[in-house]
Amino acid sequence: MITGSCLCGAVHWEMDGDIGPVTACNCTACRRYGALWAYDYMDERIRVSGETVAYVRGEESLGFHFCPKCGSVVYWLARGEDSKVRKRAAVNVRLADDPEAVANQPIEHFDGLKTFEDLGQDGRCVRDMWF
Repeated sequence: MITGSCLCGAVHWEMDGDIGPVTACNCTACRRYGALWAYDYMDERIRVSGETVAYVRGEESLGFHFCPKCGSVVYWLARGEDSKVRKRAAVNVRLADDPEAVANQPIEHFDGLKTFEDLGQDGRCVRDMWF
């Protein structure tokens, strides 16, 4: 299990099992947040505790949840009709409690700005994105 928390420790996430490749997205939100995302479903492999506030962007397809105390972007949660049964979610692995636990995860690039296409891997891992 991988765990993470916001800067002040008020919000925590955990994800069971192998988190797989981590996504770096270049959309207007992810670029600004600087997040690296690991995906699954809320209350299945991903669990979150602590109070958050959500920023809902655009067509309200995603809610970006952040800590109201320190402002850390902790996770996003899918919204709308598609999320009524299973709620797709992603945690920000940059908040991992033990950076070494995610350091070797490969990076998948996603063009969320123009094409909405997966761009694949370029050989970099999370460790390469710390700096």
